Amino acid sequence: MFSFLISIAALIVGYLFYGRFVEKVFGVDPSRVTPAVSKADGVDFVPMPSWKVFMIQFLNIAGTGPIFGAIMGAKFGPACYLWIVFGCIFAGAVHDFFTGMLSIRKGGATFPEIVGSELHWGSRNVIMIFTTILLLMVGAVFVYSPALILGDLAGDGTTKWVLIWALIILGYYIVATMLPIDKLIGKIYPVFAIALLFMAVSLMVCLVIHWPSIPEFWDGLQNRAPSVGVTGQSIFPCLFITVACGAVSGFHATQSPLMARCIKSEKMGRPVFYGAMITEGIVALIWAAVSSYFFFDGGMQDCGLQSASAPQVVTAVSKHWLGIAGSVLAVLGVVAAPITSGDTALRGARINIAEFFNIRQDKIGKRLLISVPIFAAVALLLWFNMSNEDGFNVIWRYFGLSNQMLATFMLGTITVWLARKYPNAQHYMIAGIPAIFMFTVCMTFICVDKTCLGLNTDWTPYFAAFWCVLAGLQLDTWVLGEKRKARLSVKK
Repeated sequence: MFSFLISIAALIVGYLFYGRFVEKVFGVDPSRVTPAVSKADGVDFVPMPSWKVFMIQFLNIAGTGPIFGAIMGAKFGPACYLWIVFGCIFAGAVHDFFTGMLSIRKGGATFPEIVGSELHWGSRNVIMIFTTILLLMVGAVFVYSPALILGDLAGDGTTKWVLIWALIILGYYIVATMLPIDKLIGKIYPVFAIALLFMAVSLMVCLVIHWPSIPEFWDGLQNRAPSVGVTGQSIFPCLFITVACGAVSGFHATQSPLMARCIKSEKMGRPVFYGAMITEGIVALIWAAVSSYFFFDGGMQDCGLQSASAPQVVTAVSKHWLGIAGSVLAVLGVVAAPITSGDTALRGARINIAEFFNIRQDKIGKRLLISVPIFAAVALLLWFNMSNEDGFNVIWRYFGLSNQMLATFMLGTITVWLARKYPNAQHYMIAGIPAIFMFTVCMTFICVDKTCLGLNTDWTPYFAAFWCVLAGLQLDTWVLGEKRKARLSVKK
């Protein structure tokens, strides 16, 4: 428990000090007019109160990532805490803050537009396709995972009930994606965000009351996964793919621009973008600690969770510690989080495609033109999920990998922007080091994971060293080129 509390404190300190440093490096200017004001269209560009923007941003990026990912990551032991803390402060929150702020500076630009403007317009096209595919996978995953929980809580857990709930959620997605952002999302999402936070706080109170004997840092950071039935997964790189949204996630780069179109002042960038990521990290730590109790302190045997899936763990934890109230909170918090992330993911896909083909979204007919094919694709992925025994795990695995690859692209883009902004300083390192690390994680995972190349895992250190050096050389080439161009531009 001491390791858990130290980790919570570290996230708060990181927000107060490193977050302020990152804000200073970016150069926030409260006097600038934001696109929420200059481009107000009543659909996607809508000025909203700052507290409401924070709540929506938090709920959008949260999803099942900091819950399911933290549950699965907890099986690796207290090393999970360290990744959540350092990942949030130095990678995830930096990633989210710069994505949101660059979007504001570029008139509410989407993730592909940001990448294209800083790297190359060919990159924009690749990222647009890649991002849209990821958003469709998110939509499918975030239909199926809450449907599983609702099937247990408000049904008999059979495939029939899961299908019924999946269709209800998909129907809600269609409505939410089509309506202006302030009509539905702006009204109910803050309520769901409060429910998710309330559940997290309730579980933290239960942790303090029970004070379980869970693994601490000083007990060792060795891989504890084999003791709970997860074999063949090393801490590096598997932990860093498993826990994505709770530490760093490329999916957030698709969501921050949505709220960049609603912020009324740049001074709210740090609380909304950096702060929402730190809050998500706290939620992930709570679920990791709670799961550790059920995995390592006897709770596992009591609830039969040794080989349970993440949704089953969520349901069992809620009922075991919070009773009937826990079940209600599970519906409002843990279920609402992925549902609300799913519909904003599909909203992001619609906006991506609209910007790529330059289709205005002020008329509902034009929104339908893009939305119909999107929902057809999600339905296809949902059918794959439900007709294959391991469909959910396969999509989740590739979602996790795609997530971190997108984060690598965005961190690389931020690095180049900083190199251009500060040609005589080393500020680009705040994004460059996380970019190199995430590239190494992704490429090493592709090499050693049995679902990808599945090469000899004994070679993991050599793969990691090779990809790290390659990423460093590539990033160094980009940075030196941009610094040289910036200096020449100043001289002229």
